Amino acid sequence: WIGGDRDGNPFVTADVVRTAVDMQAATAVARHLQDLFQLSLDLSMSSRLIDPSPDLLRLADASGDDSAFRADEPYRRALRGMHARLRSTAVHLFGDPLHDIPSASPAQPHPAARPYSTPAELVADLDIIDASLRSHGAAALADSAVRVLRTSVEVFGFHLCTLDLRQNSDVHERVLDELFRAGGVASRYAELDEVDKLVVLRGELATVRPLVNRSVTYSELAISELDILRTAADAIARVGPRSIGHYVISKCQSVSDVLEVVVLLREVGLALPGADGLLKVDIVPLFETIDDLTNAATIMTQLLAIPEYAEWVRRCRAGTQEVMLGYSDSNKDGGYLSANWALHRAQIELVEVCRSAQVRLRFFHGRGGTVGRGGGPSYDAIVAQPPGAVDGSLRLTEQGEVIAARYADRDLARRSLEALVAAAAEATVAGRRRTGDPDAHTTGWALSERFTAMAELAGVSHAAYRDLVYDTPGFAGFFRTITPIREISTLNIGSRPASRTPSDRIEDLRAIPWVFSWSQCRLMLPGWYGAASAFEAWATDEAKVDELRSMYRDWQFFRTVMSNMGMVLAKTDLDIAARYASLVTDRTQADDVFGRISAEHELALVWFRRITGGDPLDDNPSLARSIRNRFPYLDPLHSLQVELLRRLRAGDNGEMVARGIQLTLNGVAAGLRNSG
Repeated sequence: WIGGDRDGNPFVTADVVRTAVDMQAATAVARHLQDLFQLSLDLSMSSRLIDPSPDLLRLADASGDDSAFRADEPYRRALRGMHARLRSTAVHLFGDPLHDIPSASPAQPHPAARPYSTPAELVADLDIIDASLRSHGAAALADSAVRVLRTSVEVFGFHLCTLDLRQNSDVHERVLDELFRAGGVASRYAELDEVDKLVVLRGELATVRPLVNRSVTYSELAISELDILRTAADAIARVGPRSIGHYVISKCQSVSDVLEVVVLLREVGLALPGADGLLKVDIVPLFETIDDLTNAATIMTQLLAIPEYAEWVRRCRAGTQEVMLGYSDSNKDGGYLSANWALHRAQIELVEVCRSAQVRLRFFHGRGGTVGRGGGPSYDAIVAQPPGAVDGSLRLTEQGEVIAARYADRDLARRSLEALVAAAAEATVAGRRRTGDPDAHTTGWALSERFTAMAELAGVSHAAYRDLVYDTPGFAGFFRTITPIREISTLNIGSRPASRTPSDRIEDLRAIPWVFSWSQCRLMLPGWYGAASAFEAWATDEAKVDELRSMYRDWQFFRTVMSNMGMVLAKTDLDIAARYASLVTDRTQADDVFGRISAEHELALVWFRRITGGDPLDDNPSLARSIRNRFPYLDPLHSLQVELLRRLRAGDNGEMVARGIQLTLNGVAAGLRNSG
């Protein structure tokens, strides 16, 4: 969603959305032009020696290339004609014939070359080339050259990749409140309760009349939002429906949050009501906090019970409803164990909701690199999903340094993608096998007892985490001193400001810098804090300890949770963290808060060993070896960072100090690997 995610980012404008779409499209079209031109050089076979198909000859004759010296080279003439049509497509899409692409024919393309209206038309012409080659014994050429280009056009089309749009539900409400006031629909829409909002929204969606009145002067916010939606509609019309495919609603907390987006999409022609109505993008509610995840099933039940919305999904979106799950904000809201359980439980409930509504469900996992943001081995995470959550497809985000770690090298990229496909296939088969028999995959004790145990553990963990982070006086100041959060905000790596508002409250801080900051001081608090308190309070006798061991042994979800927590515990270093704690001037507060964190960490190690029977990373010797080799190089970076932070906070604002801190931030992140 680079270029389309404007949730809290004032720099994503209509111009940025258009630029993002056009840059991606230009990249795809330029590559297709290069490949077509190269293919025209390679396929220089003379019709005096081969017997091309009649379709190929017609394609060659229609190319407009009547050069005498190529009269007997039908493939070259056909491909030059296809090349000319694709260059005309570029002019049509961007108003620019891509003169800088070194793939132009030595001869001028036919001036009347008709643009391809869709990638499918280009694929059809390539199929003619392919079939003709096979008809006279050149199947090897068809496989090695034409099929590769054909696959490229099928996969990347003229759009390269699909852009997601995202905005916060609060913004949608403010814009619609303004439009409804100006249009005389509702004078105080934002103040209505949920029932009355739905009455207004459904009434509005029963009509096709626009809300926007050109004689009215709207606010800058409303104008900006509508301009972005018009740009999206234009992109879909120009480049194709795959250029923009999803509209993600951050902070989705009600049915009205979804229908508000439908009304706004109707204003630009991306949604139309009625029996022959349409919905040109997937509307994707994003459930982020613990409460939002708890209420997700109720919201989706009510949404899919609205006949007109359900009909849009079935008829216009291939019967598929996508739901996005927020890993970062749920963790920041409730802690590691509580967030993981809330996400797992929400998926179980949402699968049943969509099954009852006869709608296919696809989950979009908003995972980050670090465990506190849903990170960890992707294969384990996918196979640990509940039955039905991976039913043939899923979407997930790859963010931060994880992109380079998994995809910068061709072989690594292939392995990473193979692992994702294998995990999705395995989870799909396992989920379908267990459908209708929820206890079939359990051993030792009933699934319902496991769920009860996890609910109780999550509740205790949630309370312990909230008590430290949100209820401890002065904790926000402690966090902002012990971590380089202010300095992280200056790095040119974030897509948005570090905080949603100018305040210093933890509630307003974005989840990504929150997690990244804790990794820099090596406490990794979002990846483990609260879990040990839950185990200690719940497992009051040896029988319950045995239940935890059984959960770890037989339940993939719990085993993955513990494994990822073990990885974070192995990367946590209290000695290094103590150096950062020395930056806190209030020693009483520092000793109190740091002491609580240290005690919880020690308890976490004890309980990890009791449940799993070993130390962190015993089940991952390759990672343990990697950490042993890498981490000695991080120690001096941490020491340097602490000293530079001390100087900066003492008033040394020199350029070299700021630059040095930024270099240490990048260095530590690279060494930890899954820190962002």
